[in-house]
Amino acid sequence: MNKAYIFVLGGTSTITLSIFLFVLAPRIQVSAIDKDAISAQLPYTEAELKGRKSYIENGCIYCHSQQVRDPVAGADKHFGWGRPSLPSDYIYDKPHLLGTMRTGPDLSNIGTRQPSRDWQHLHLYDPRSLVEWSIMPGFPFMYEVVTSTDSPKPGAIRIPGKTDQWIVPDDEAENLVSYLMSLKRDREPMKASEVKQ
Repeated sequence: MNKAYIFVLGGTSTITLSIFLFVLAPRIQVSAIDKDAISAQLPYTEAELKGRKSYIENGCIYCHSQQVRDPVAGADKHFGWGRPSLPSDYIYDKPHLLGTMRTGPDLSNIGTRQPSRDWQHLHLYDPRSLVEWSIMPGFPFMYEVVTSTDSPKPGAIRIPGKTDQWIVPDDEAENLVSYLMSLKRDREPMKASEVKQ
């Protein structure tokens, strides 16, 4: 027991080092970010927040990330997903939806890469109708299928390959697409001096 001080000293050193590496060092790094940097992101609208909730509830987070890695850390640059993510990109995200799995593509910039609401709706309804090799599950429960040879309901989207079938998105689908369309993290943050008053 006369060597107990070695265990106490070792335990204290381990805890102190862990606190420094996992708490203080990241805080120092983040505080070194230019204080004048202003996020190019806009606050979410009510519809986008509802869509974000639907994104979480429907498990999209399990297959899609929302972080473009630095070119040093991976090949994201070659996929055309946008510039590397910055801390300011997530200023309005609580909780952050960075994701860890990429069964599907990164969505941090999907609003710019696929700016068509109709494409987003068709992809949610039946992913394989647009991307043949997709393994994403469809979300047909968010849509009403209508058959019409005349003018369909307002907001209806023609199903590809079907001349008389249309889908009509419900509120959840509209909100989810609004959220996806808001994911435009391709702009560089501005300096405070560049912001027009």
